[in-house]
Amino acid sequence: MTLTFPEAEATAEEIEAGRKLFAGQTEFLKGVVAMEGLPAADRPEVCVAGRSNVGKSTLINALTGRKALARASNTPGRTQEINYFTLGESHYLVDLPGYGFANAPVAVVARWQALLKTYLAGRPTLRRAFVLIDARHGIKPVDEEILSLLDTAAVPFQTVLTKADKVKAKDRERVLAQVRGALAAHPAAFPELVVTSSETGQGIETLRALIATLA
Repeated sequence: MTLTFPEAEATAEEIEAGRKLFAGQTEFLKGVVAMEGLPAADRPEVCVAGRSNVGKSTLINALTGRKALARASNTPGRTQEINYFTLGESHYLVDLPGYGFANAPVAVVARWQALLKTYLAGRPTLRRAFVLIDARHGIKPVDEEILSLLDTAAVPFQTVLTKADKVKAKDRERVLAQVRGALAAHPAAFPELVVTSSETGQGIETLRALIATLA
C-alpha cells in the first residue's frame, strides 16, 4: 500500500544543488508592507508561511547557516512584514507574516493578513509555499484558513513539520496521521512532507534540495 504524503527524500545530486544554493551569498533584501513595495518578479521565489511562533525565523536561519539572518523571537506575531531574502542571484526566499495569534493591535493584524492574501494570490514568480506546522500539535483550525487560501489561489504548497526533536516517539505516527488526513482535503497540497528540526538539522538538507530544484 502506497503511503499518502510520504516523507520527502532527495537524491545526492539534489542535495548538492541545495548545498551550493545556500552556500552562496544570502542576504536580507527588504521588508515589504504593501504590494507596490515588492521587488521585481525577475526570479523564482519560495515563501515560508506558518502560524505565529511555529519557528519560521529559526528554520530560515538553519537553512542559510546564518544564526541571525531572520529575527527569531519568543513573542508571537513579531514578523509583521513580508521579508525578502536573496539566495545568490537566482532565487528569493520569502518570510511571510505569522498568522493566528499576534501580539499586535487588531487593525495592524488585519492589514498584514490582507497583504498576505494579496501576495499569495498575485505573485507570478511564486513557485511553492512551504507551510510550517508544529510537529507537536499537527494541523490546527487556524492553519486551515491559509491552506484553503492556497487552494483558492492555486499556489502549490508543501507541509514542513518543525520541532520534530520535541516530539516523543510514541506520538510521532499519531501526529503524522493527523497531518496526512487533513492535507487530503486540499488539492494544492504537494504530496510529500518534510520533517525538520532546526536543533538537530533533521530535514534541512532535504528542504534545501527542494528549494534548489524549484527554478
